[in-house]
Amino acid sequence: MLKQIRVAFLALLAVGFLASCNTSSESSAQEEARNDLEQPNTPQSASNPAMANEPQQVQKQPAAPTGPTTVMAFEETEFDFGTITAGEKVSHTFTFTNDGDEPLILSNAKGSCGCTVPKWPREPIAPGESGEVTVEFNSKNKKGKRNQKVTITANTNPPQTFLFLKGQVEPGAGSSDAGAPKINVQQPN
Repeated sequence: MLKQIRVAFLALLAVGFLASCNTSSESSAQEEARNDLEQPNTPQSASNPAMANEPQQVQKQPAAPTGPTTVMAFEETEFDFGTITAGEKVSHTFTFTNDGDEPLILSNAKGSCGCTVPKWPREPIAPGESGEVTVEFNSKNKKGKRNQKVTITANTNPPQTFLFLKGQVEPGAGSSDAGAPKINVQQPN
């Protein structure tokens, strides 16, 4: 009888151990799937040859704030810097106010390319207080019409706010196409 109780007890321990291993591996699989969704630049075809010829359409959605949200109100979200010469830097400061009831926390600010660099407050902004996001655009090796975007991520709903620097960049004196004649070619009829 004692031997049967021991066997039954060991069987229960084994079942419990297997169940915890299964749950652990499920959690790992779920975590890997979550990481794959959060990293859209990782080619899925490398891990799944069946998807090698399928177009990749994974887009990362902004994470919704997990805590309380507030309202961030900008005085302006677009700045037109006019016409500048390639190589010039343009800087503009966007002012905002926390119009909500919770502290405003900016978790990230990112330019649309390396030529657009934002600076933002790292400390929480109390309700009713104001803050600034300064954006610098370096027009080196740029030309033509520009629409530089900065994405601000904060504990707001929606979690992302967009700021824009717009204008025209003309070729500079040292540019390879500065002063180059414009040629109009007419096709024979």
